[in-house]
Amino acid sequence: MTTWNLQGTVSHLLVCNGSSCKKHKGEEVAEAIEDEIEKQGAQSLIHTTVTRCNGRCNDACVVIAYPEGVWYKEITPKSAKSLVRKHLQGDRLEENVVYTYDGKLVAAGERGAKGKKKK
Repeated sequence: MTTWNLQGTVSHLLVCNGSSCKKHKGEEVAEAIEDEIEKQGAQSLIHTTVTRCNGRCNDACVVIAYPEGVWYKEITPKSAKSLVRKHLQGDRLEENVVYTYDGKLVAAGERGAKGKKKK
């Protein structure tokens, strides 16, 4: 088992690979993110984790950035590379933001507010 030294990490990207996200190239998105992190020499700054379903299947492929608390929708392999570059600049991929965090998750638009209530 690998245990990474995460000291110095400034962002953690959680890449959904539940069934809907996989259908929307979730595995390729994860690979594109990893490739761009390496290309930018940012392996010590950005850590990634591939997850199971994050509960926003209509927004596939979903990527969540922490500690920023930003949820991204409809990430493709191409936009994944832009997402990495934006995060390294301290910015966001605004056109794909579905939630932001301000003490709690806040929908960035009407689409983010739609969904099913958790029971």
